[in-house]
Amino acid sequence: MIRMTRLNDRPFVLNAELIKFIEETPDTVITLVTNERVIVRESAEEVVRRAVSYAREIRTFRADGLHAG
Repeated sequence: MIRMTRLNDRPFVLNAELIKFIEETPDTVITLVTNERVIVRESAEEVVRRAVSYAREIRTFRADGLHAG
């Protein structure tokens, strides 16, 4: 999940795994796999940065010796 800001300055959390594509028109429009569109204040580059950071965070193997079981 990534934090975003609507054009009316209201924050919300978006499931980054549902992003289909992002475009700047000049507003940043995020189209989800459901074809729903969300317009946000963040740039396309920032949305990508947050989505990649989120993906890395949930898919990173912990090498600190901690493990389940």
